[in-house]
Order: sequence, then C-alpha cells, then structure tokens
Amino acid sequence: MNLQPKAQNVIQPGKRSLRKRIYEFRYLYLMLSFALIYFIVFKYVPMYGVQLAFKKFSYRKGILGSNWIGWTNFKALFANKQFICAIGNTVAISLGRLIFTFFVPVIMAVLLNEIRCSSFKRVVQTFMYLPHFLSWVIISGIAYSLLSVNGGFINKIIMATGGQSLNFLLEPGCFRPILYISSVWKEMGWETIIYLAALAAINPELYEAATVDGAGRFKQMLHITWPGVRSTVVIMLILTVSRIMSAGFDQIYNLYSSPVFSVADIIDTFTYRELFLKSKFGEATAAGLFQAAINVVMVALTNAAAKAINDGEGLY
Repeated sequence: MNLQPKAQNVIQPGKRSLRKRIYEFRYLYLMLSFALIYFIVFKYVPMYGVQLAFKKFSYRKGILGSNWIGWTNFKALFANKQFICAIGNTVAISLGRLIFTFFVPVIMAVLLNEIRCSSFKRVVQTFMYLPHFLSWVIISGIAYSLLSVNGGFINKIIMATGGQSLNFLLEPGCFRPILYISSVWKEMGWETIIYLAALAAINPELYEAATVDGAGRFKQMLHITWPGVRSTVVIMLILTVSRIMSAGFDQIYNLYSSPVFSVADIIDTFTYRELFLKSKFGEATAAGLFQAAINVVMVALTNAAAKAINDGEGLY
C-alpha cells in the first residue's frame, strides 16, 4: 500500500492558503494597487523615452524612428559650460542642504519628545506642519514680500537700524542661504513626523530604569533616545544622499532669476530650458539620464558606508 501523499495533494493546500490570505487582505491590496498604478504610469512607462539620449529626435519619425547617434548628445552636453556649471551648483546646493538642514528635523523631534505638556506639544507640532502644505509658488511670494527692496519687512528693519536696503534674491551671496532657510521652514515639521514615530517605538521602561540609575535627561537622550532613532536617521540619510543630484527644482525655479544664475542654475533647471525653451530633446534626456545614474551610484555608496559604520544596518 502506497502511503506517500500525491504531489497535488501537498501543493493544493498551500495554494488555497495563499488565495485565502490574498482574499483576507483584499482591501489592502486594492489600496496598494493605486500606488502601483501611479508608479507604473508615471515612473516606469516614461523610461521608454530614455532612448532619446542616444538619438537625434525627429517629430516626423517619432521616438522609435529617430536616428541613433550614440554618445553625441552626451558629448555635446559635457562640452556645454552651462551644464558643467549646473553640475557644480547642484552638488554645492545639495551638500549645503545636507549640512545645514538634514539634522534640524532630528533635533526638533528629540526636543518635542522631551515636552511633557501634551497640549502645548500638539500646538507646536501643528504650527510646524502647516508650511509643508503650502506650494513653493506661495512660499516664493512670501519670500518676495519679506525680502523686497521696496517695502519688504526685512529691509524695513535694516533701514530702521540705519542700514541700506538690499535685494537679497538678486544677490548671489544671499541666494543659497535663502534656499536653506526657506527649505527648513517648509519641511522641518513634516520630516519630524518620521523621527517622532521612531521615538514613540522606544520602550518607556528604558527611561524609567535610567532615571532609577541616576541618569539625567541629557544622558537619557545620549544613551536611549539617540540609539533608538539612529537607524531611522541612517535610512533618511541614504535617501537624502540619493537625491544629491536633484537640488529641488520647484523651489529654485520659483526663486531664482538671471542675476543669480551663476550660483542657482542646477541640472533640473538646465534640463527644463533645454527641453521646453530650446527643444533639445536628446541633450535634455541625456542630462536626466546622467543625473539618475549618479543618484543610483550615490545610493549604493552611501548604503555601503552606512552598513560599515552602523553594525551592518542600511537601506538594503
């Protein structure tokens, strides 16, 4: 008598359990499907046009019918002094953001976590979150109103103290600090949510044990709070470095002008001009492809470095 179960009988229960699990979480899969559709339509389908970086685009022939020209677009791109300047500005602005703005949400989250009055904490958080919901168009209008030569609030203060008015947004030396300050003001509160969620996962008993052992608030932050949020900080750092070649098109496009091109023109704004003002589809696509390739390399390098100094913890 053959007591061995048939292969079909062994596999079928697994299949049924998988179908049951899918059916059980069908609403979650339905919600996830909208995000998948978004990424497929707006992130993966446009990759079809990447081939334009190696072609001389012709309206009559279309993308597929246009002639292949190899690396010609890339050669023309790197021979363009404006593009080289845009690369330098992009890296400089991104590094400035990393140095001056990255740790601000971390510090604010730790400080908010130390507030014991819940009502005051909620009020502070609400005021910090509000700027995130304003577009850069609105914020640029606020910036122009504050920094305007004629009637600007900042210049009124300067003139009231005996100084001379200054058009900050047209001064190359002032433009990047304005970018950093406005970026912190807009996104600081929103980014603290991630770190506050990480802090909420820390076991409160650790703080109680530290208090019993005589540890003060600073030592608790140093030995309990920081280790609890460190992994989240590392992941956010990797994601931030992965966008080092994307210095924030919306913000810069709404704030910059020709007098500050030398310090404000980035790869995204250069690509915008090449594509929509000059109709250089090949060079614009080549610039975008170069930008994406550098970002991918930076993700890999930063992740490897993070794993080396963070006990093997990284993004992947």
